[in-house]
Amino acid sequence: MSKLFILNADDFGMSKANNRAVLEGYNNGFLTSASICANGKAFNAAVNEILPECPELGLGVHLNIIEGKALTKADMLTNKKGKFNNGFFSIMHKSNNEKFLYQVEQEFRAQIELVKKFAEIDHIDSHVHVHAIPNIFKIVCKLAQEYKIPYVRTQYEEFYMIPDFKIHMSPKYPLNILKVILLNTLSRKNKKIIDKYGLKTNDYLLGVGYTGLMNSETVACGLEELDGDCIAEALIHPCCYIKSKFDQHYKEYQITQDKALEDKIQRLGFEITNYKKIG
Repeated sequence: MSKLFILNADDFGMSKANNRAVLEGYNNGFLTSASICANGKAFNAAVNEILPECPELGLGVHLNIIEGKALTKADMLTNKKGKFNNGFFSIMHKSNNEKFLYQVEQEFRAQIELVKKFAEIDHIDSHVHVHAIPNIFKIVCKLAQEYKIPYVRTQYEEFYMIPDFKIHMSPKYPLNILKVILLNTLSRKNKKIIDKYGLKTNDYLLGVGYTGLMNSETVACGLEELDGDCIAEALIHPCCYIKSKFDQHYKEYQITQDKALEDKIQRLGFEITNYKKIG
């Protein structure tokens, strides 16, 4: 293996602004991969208008039981209107309940099958990292094996800090560090499950410690910490619109257009690729 880097846009299909960011990031930048929400409001536009224009884009399923409407009837996942109404820790609390896990599996299956009608899937991840919960992760690996999807994301992230200390004054930062600790602990367990099912995963993830704070510097500094052969994935949530120059989603879109960052990644010895190419 060598040093491989994947820039992945989560939330593809959630809105037309997300879709546009994927198209522009692919055509005019170095975005190589995206994860699509089967229950997103702009899912049909994503598969019918964007994917045909991005033939080499790696595509994952962004499994979602946090936001929007379910594709199945699942009373333990949704309210009476069929909208998801659980957060990460609520899902974790329920993850030992057999009925709950059955409904999760049926919903995940429906989302995967809907995406497969339109495109090949090369990886699986999830909205708000809910598939990191071990009993949920087992379901995802079972489905990945069944549907021959080779990669499932794990969230292990090396701890690092960027030189811009102002960013660490954000109230988001200490919460993100707690997320890193939790997800690193879960990822160590989940990589054993990956091996059990004969699947593959990334070695490192960038985007947890700086969730909601991502920019080109956070990507570059994160990659500088990684030595040796590995697969490193950076997750971003880009939108191709400007509410203001401070809009975080637009900043993450700008990552995809940053030629200096692209050059830095390559000078660090990383090949920019996707799971579709290395699968």
